[in-house]
Amino acid sequence: MFRAIAACTMGLSLICNPVSAQTAPAGDAGAVSPLSPEEAQTYKLGAGDRLHITTFDEPQLSGEFVVGSDGCLSMVWIGEVPARGRTADQVRSDIEARLKDGYILNPTVSLQVFVSRPFYILGEVHKPGEYPFADGLTVMSAVAVAGGFTYRANTGKVFIKHAGETQEEKEPLTPGTAVQAGDTIRISERYF
Repeated sequence: MFRAIAACTMGLSLICNPVSAQTAPAGDAGAVSPLSPEEAQTYKLGAGDRLHITTFDEPQLSGEFVVGSDGCLSMVWIGEVPARGRTADQVRSDIEARLKDGYILNPTVSLQVFVSRPFYILGEVHKPGEYPFADGLTVMSAVAVAGGFTYRANTGKVFIKHAGETQEEKEPLTPGTAVQAGDTIRISERYF
């Protein structure tokens, strides 16, 4: 279980959630796996993503962090670091720059991303709902996880709304149509 922390000054790795800042238990990576270095270069962080940050020779600035619903993570000394919509390398560089600005002479920070945002699937599938995201997920795989198409499903197109966007986009449904963490997939009904 998570343990509530009352203040940021205690020198612990904090989850950026202004309602209830908490520390993540050591080694609690759950069933999610880290992104590969190639995937992490382009992956845009969002609320719920877990980060393992290591600051060389600074254990109070190392540990598990979760991007909060406000899109940031909170660290001792430097406060809130914006993460939503940024890559892991951008966040790592930001942390190093902030630490260099009056805290550590030459900080070395490493950052590993553990995706924990689910995907959602609605419409003409047998078991619509929320499912855990996995690297390399396609719409066809997501449909299979959701029990397959119903007999009314339009198998020629799909509607996808990416996390943080307000409009869904219509796309042709092909075997390679990719799903991102946090996506909402809608399989529409076909008309005879």
